[in-house]
Amino acid sequence: MAEQTHVLFVEDDDVIREATQLALERDGFAVTAMPDGLAGLEAFRADRPDIALLDVMVPGLDGVSLCRRIRDESTVPVIMLSARADSIDVVLGLEAGADDYVTKPFDGAVLVARIRAVLRRFGHASGGQGAGGDGDAAVDGGVLAFGELEIDTEGMEVRRSGTPVALTPTEMRLLLEFSSAPGTVLSRDKLLERVWDYGWGGDTRVVDVHVQRLRTKIGQDRIETVRGFGYKLKA
Repeated sequence: MAEQTHVLFVEDDDVIREATQLALERDGFAVTAMPDGLAGLEAFRADRPDIALLDVMVPGLDGVSLCRRIRDESTVPVIMLSARADSIDVVLGLEAGADDYVTKPFDGAVLVARIRAVLRRFGHASGGQGAGGDGDAAVDGGVLAFGELEIDTEGMEVRRSGTPVALTPTEMRLLLEFSSAPGTVLSRDKLLERVWDYGWGGDTRVVDVHVQRLRTKIGQDRIETVRGFGYKLKA
C-alpha cells in the first residue's frame, strides 16, 4: 500500500478546518490540522509534512510569517489560502516563498487538484520540454552555462560564479523551462501550463513573483521582460 501524503493544514475557522480535513482525508491524504500559526510551526517541525496549506489570517503567527519560517528550514511545497483575492495578500504570500495560492471559498475538488499539481512538480523537478535544447548555451556533461550561471540539469544544482544557488523546486523548474529555450520568449500562460501544471487559466501574478524571486538569486539581468509577451532567458 502506498504511503499517504501528509498535509499540514493551518486554519483558525473551526468549520472550514474540520470540513477541509475530512474532505482531504476522503481523498486519501493524512492531515494534521492546527488552529494557529505557532501550533502549525510546531507541527511542521515535529511531523515534517509533504505539503503545507496555510491560511493567511491565522492568530499567533500569521500565515505569511509562518511560510517564511518554513521556507527558512525547508523547500517543502506551500500553498497559501486566503479569503481575499487581494493583491497584497497574494504577493506577500508568494514573496514569502509560497508556491501557489487558493482563494476562499474554494471547491474541495479544486483544492485537491492544486495540491496534486504541486506535488507532481516537486516529485520531478524538470522543465516541461527538458533542459538542454537547441539554444546557444554551452553544454558540458549535462551542465548548461549562461555566462557566470551554470545549471546542472542532472544533479539539479545551480551555481553563479562558482557559488551554489539555493532554489526551491518551483524556482528550479522555472529556470529549467527558461534554459530549455534560451532567447525564446515564454508567455506567462505557457509558464503556468508547463511549470505550475495548470490545465486551466491561472493567476499570472504567480509567475511574475516567482520570476522576480529567481532574478534575485541568479542575477536581475539574466531574465528579460518582453512587455506584452512574457519573459526570456538571455543566452
